[in-house]
Amino acid sequence: MSIARRYLPSIAALTALEAVARLGTASAAAEELSLTQGAVSRQLRALEDQLGVALLIRERQRLALTPAAADYVAEVRKALGILSSAALTLKTNPRGGNLNLAILPAFGMHWLAPRLADFAARHPEVSVNLSTRLRPFDFATQPFDAAIHYGRRDWPGAAYLKLMEEEILAVAAPALVPRPLAAPQEVLRMPLLQLASRTGDWGRWLAHHGVAGRRPGGMLFDQFATMTQAAIHGLGLALLPVFLIERDLAEGRLVPVFGGPVRALGSYYLVWPEDRPARGPLESFRAWAAEEVGRER
Repeated sequence: MSIARRYLPSIAALTALEAVARLGTASAAAEELSLTQGAVSRQLRALEDQLGVALLIRERQRLALTPAAADYVAEVRKALGILSSAALTLKTNPRGGNLNLAILPAFGMHWLAPRLADFAARHPEVSVNLSTRLRPFDFATQPFDAAIHYGRRDWPGAAYLKLMEEEILAVAAPALVPRPLAAPQEVLRMPLLQLASRTGDWGRWLAHHGVAGRRPGGMLFDQFATMTQAAIHGLGLALLPVFLIERDLAEGRLVPVFGGPVRALGSYYLVWPEDRPARGPLESFRAWAAEEVGRER
């Protein structure tokens, strides 16, 4: 990309303008920037001369932005923020190779986190930055290289790598259900727990067991972790992914209430924008994840 350098002001001039716009006076901006008031005024005049546009309205002791300058400063703040973030990224990983990954909290904690040490050992040049997102988002508006997503390959504009299919199991605390239910429809007489993003799971579970046309309600949760704890403490029956509750089942905190695991509607995927050139860190992570999936299969 070619940059028109004649319109590219110095960082010092831009930070002076941003500070004056925020603080209202050259003296306040000078104090914040550890400069003299005269130095700030010279930066502002040089910026106006370079751009050929008046940026400031001088009213007694205060400086106000012209309407056009207010729009300009809004873009300048974004640019300064990007430069600051880039510098921080370079400082924290001077060899390069940051991977910004959005994850689902439960899957990230139980599947990804235990494996990340292996990835870090094999790819020390890559720093993985993790952020939690509960729902799909637009890659164009979020600063992520990739995401771990649950669904049915229903994310537009993204390429996919399937990481794991999911099986769910109807469970409860043993004090609430001391012995397995005699029939699946008996769950309809008991308090039910469900994930807010998967309110149809109990209906699908019942249909799988021959009880069609029902869509029971229940207490809503936004994450599996809190729903699991609610089930352990006897608040109701829950449909939970088997991989999340293996230890709770083994140690008797939860027990199956009827039948075995049922295939869930969706699967877990690593997804990334298909219209963006692949960076080295993402390619390394994708190859590593594919190896992990192949090993487990």
